[in-house]
Amino acid sequence: MIKFGTGGWRAIIGDEFTKANIQLFAKAMANKMKAENNEKKGIVIGYDRRFLSKETVKWICEVFAAESIHCYFVCRSVPTPLIMNYVEKHDFPYGLMVTASHNPSLYNGIKVFTAGGKDADELQTKDIERYAEELERKNLKIQAIPYEKALESGFVTEFYPMNEYIDDIIEKVDTNKIREAQLRIVLDPMYGVSGTALNTILTTCRCQLDIIHAEHDTLFGGKMPAPSDDRLNMLKTYVLDGGFDLGLATDGDADRLGVIDDQGNYLHPNDILVLLYYYLLKYKGWVGPCVRNLATTHRMDAIAEKFGQKCYEVPVGFKHISAKMVESNAVIGGESSGGLTVTGHIKGKDGVYAASLLVEMVAVSGLKLSELMQKIRNEFGNPYMEEASYAFSQEKKEALMHRLFTEKELPCLAPFEIDRVSYLDGCKIFIKGGGWAIIRFSGTEPILRVFCEMDKKEDTLIICEKIKAHFEL
Repeated sequence: MIKFGTGGWRAIIGDEFTKANIQLFAKAMANKMKAENNEKKGIVIGYDRRFLSKETVKWICEVFAAESIHCYFVCRSVPTPLIMNYVEKHDFPYGLMVTASHNPSLYNGIKVFTAGGKDADELQTKDIERYAEELERKNLKIQAIPYEKALESGFVTEFYPMNEYIDDIIEKVDTNKIREAQLRIVLDPMYGVSGTALNTILTTCRCQLDIIHAEHDTLFGGKMPAPSDDRLNMLKTYVLDGGFDLGLATDGDADRLGVIDDQGNYLHPNDILVLLYYYLLKYKGWVGPCVRNLATTHRMDAIAEKFGQKCYEVPVGFKHISAKMVESNAVIGGESSGGLTVTGHIKGKDGVYAASLLVEMVAVSGLKLSELMQKIRNEFGNPYMEEASYAFSQEKKEALMHRLFTEKELPCLAPFEIDRVSYLDGCKIFIKGGGWAIIRFSGTEPILRVFCEMDKKEDTLIICEKIKAHFEL
């Protein structure tokens, strides 16, 4: 019942995300830690604002306490990157975050972090699944100590390291430049957990900050807590009506960023990543390559080439970006879904730090965000990316997988010619003359994703439609 995707174990509440399965996960994790002799240091655990998130941490603590493993319980809802930061800075072997990130409100889940504050890789998550499967086969009763007794026993410590996380970000941004700019900003946490951190950071830098959707709503206003174009209409209106310099939005657990510029335009995550890489190289004078996943804009390659650097492509899943950044000494890594990280910070995505750095970029450049974006487009082009998602049955998935990865069937994209194909992660088709399309199964939801980037919007739409028709999506 415990199956990990690219962003942790996620499941529908009351279906697979149940107290029994949560405590099964906890026992599997405890057994893994003991087998590795990692149980003495303990484990740090946090949670977001989703339904049952805090209760889930307590159920996990009850099992760990029965296994005599110390749980450091961050006892208020916090951003996911705070847990990664704490695991890294305090040398924990593992950390857990109860969240389903940007998934719909009927989901919850658990992310696992390993030493150094990194996302658990596939070997680690397969190991946890194996321990859980062994427990299911043996059908043993999982021991648990009631939470209050676990707290009294000393095996659970409640604490709240928000100040440490905030201070770590403030040390990394140019607060003086931001103060001088006197920016007016609107923040939309999307009912999630970024409000406290970003409110503190930006008001410390003397920004005028308005906040919308800050209250606790486990239904996220009836929408997915993903900072995408179609979900930020109120933020766009607020920026335009109030004459603000920019709008910032974060997803449910604050590891992804969405941005509205001074003209009320939504900036695609690809644009944000491109802007920040350019800023680090051009304005801050940093030197180093970048890393992107294979569904992210190739403009990153163009910027890297201009500055004599290299752009590395990796599979989807931020763990691949983090690992390649360490290997290549890259200065930035990111993905088209809104996650990014910068060297010198945590080895995972952080929407709070990304937002702070973006504000610094506007302040240091002295340009409006729309002007900065136009500067990038003038120099590196403005390709269009189309994204589509298709739900499927298990039977349909098996048939599609056979066609795509066994038969290696390709759609006819005429008048466009296929240059080459990569099966690094899904099926990525490179178009002669530039552009690409990718077909891959999501690692977090039961959907097939299609991405396409071309110089012209109409060409992108044609290619996506041909893929949809060919595979009967």
